[in-house]
Amino acid sequence: MTEARLLICGYSYHNEPFSNSHKSGFPTYLFRLQTEGSCEVYCNGKEYRLQAGDLLLLKPGDEYELQVRDEGNEGRISSADYYIFCDGSWIDGWWKRLERQKVSHISIDDHLLGLWRQLLLEKRRGLEGENTELIGYLLRGLCLCLDRAITETKTTDRSAFTALRLKRFIEEHATVTFKLEEAAAHAGLSLSRAVQLFKACYGKTMIQYALEIRLNAAVERIKYSSMTLEEIAETCGFASYSYFHRVFRAKYGKPPLKYREEKAAAARSAE
Repeated sequence: MTEARLLICGYSYHNEPFSNSHKSGFPTYLFRLQTEGSCEVYCNGKEYRLQAGDLLLLKPGDEYELQVRDEGNEGRISSADYYIFCDGSWIDGWWKRLERQKVSHISIDDHLLGLWRQLLLEKRRGLEGENTELIGYLLRGLCLCLDRAITETKTTDRSAFTALRLKRFIEEHATVTFKLEEAAAHAGLSLSRAVQLFKACYGKTMIQYALEIRLNAAVERIKYSSMTLEEIAETCGFASYSYFHRVFRAKYGKPPLKYREEKAAAARSAE
């Protein structure tokens, strides 16, 4: 069987300036999916500004530099991403199937993120509990889902593309204060038309979708960061901790603190 090796898998959230440089070139493949906020990437002499939904794909030998910094948003920095370092003969063959752009804007769905999170959890089990066969299949599945997301984003019709612009705006701004009128203006629509189109395409309101993103971001921080629950509520766009507590409990059936304690206990038992 051809090989797909997962070397490193992680989730990062930055609320302070951050930089990372590999100017000598990567020895492996790098996949990086921006899920929140923005950053700047320099690759082989070219600059890219990544927003939520942007997928970075680098091959062995590519130069890479990452910069997360304040872009004038009242001193606030927010950047979150999932990343993978991998190699193997299967990955080599997959890479050659398509002409790979360094940066592609894709539709992020729960299935795609679920695969990424599963890889992260499997890798965190450590060498003793690591199932390399399972990880290999999950990595293959993620690669194929990334290809589908790239293809679907390129081929959407006009109405679907406009709705996608609304969706992207919400994804990029959900964890900060924004008005629905701003999302509509971004897509070149009136507020009433934007509300109607978004509901028709996605089966939910823009406010409902923004709340989903905020809650998903909160869960990621609860699981993978040491931030306090109050800090998590604030950085995920909730107006108050009491509101965050209420909607989190309604969604997950338990308050944020109990959710964190249960996840921490499960992680310890898996070690």
